[in-house]
Amino acid sequence: MRLTDFKILTFDCYGTLIDWEAGILAAMRPLLGRLGGKVNDGAALQDFGRHESAIQSTEPALNYRKVLAKTYLALATEWGATVADGETERFGQSVPDWPAFADSAESLAYLKQHYRLVILSNVDRQSFAASNKKLGVAFDAICTAEDIGSYKPDRRNFEFMLRTVKEKFGAAPGDILHTAQSLFHDHQVAKAMGLATNWIDRRAGKAGGGATKPIEGITTDFRFTSMAAFVAAHRAL
Repeated sequence: MRLTDFKILTFDCYGTLIDWEAGILAAMRPLLGRLGGKVNDGAALQDFGRHESAIQSTEPALNYRKVLAKTYLALATEWGATVADGETERFGQSVPDWPAFADSAESLAYLKQHYRLVILSNVDRQSFAASNKKLGVAFDAICTAEDIGSYKPDRRNFEFMLRTVKEKFGAAPGDILHTAQSLFHDHQVAKAMGLATNWIDRRAGKAGGGATKPIEGITTDFRFTSMAAFVAAHRAL
């Protein structure tokens, strides 16, 4: 299997192209600051991932901005912290402030010359539109949780994406390389559905799973520690 075997790259966005952990922590500083160091960044991300995933599972049709707001309130409750008026809503609206990884825009511009690019993301359209400005590329199709009515790792999200690329491009699953950071949200389902997978391991060398639930036993077809490394491997071919 070679990187040049595919026609379409389907991308997770947050954690892969957008540095959601940096964005989450920056938006969480008012809450963490009131705890006086009681909860460190690693624990905060882990707790965030646990609450976010639970809310997405129990309320799959909830807009992502409201998922974030409810996650923030759940964290404050768990940590015994007070929440100021409007604070949960501000956290829910924070996605446009989350930074892109330094290599994302340039890498996407290169890959756009060789593949169709498709987003499969666990956010709402409005939030993704703001992030897309930082990525600087016109995606050929965009599939969000808001469009689908569920959140990854629900299989419905991948089925929706597969229907989209078939209807828009006449593409078969074998034409697709699913490219993502999260083994939990993305790779476990993509592999189960027979898709080729490309792991952008942004957390390589870091302890724990960060804001993503840890999962064992998932083998991907490709692994790179950055989008720049992925592009370099493609250039070499």
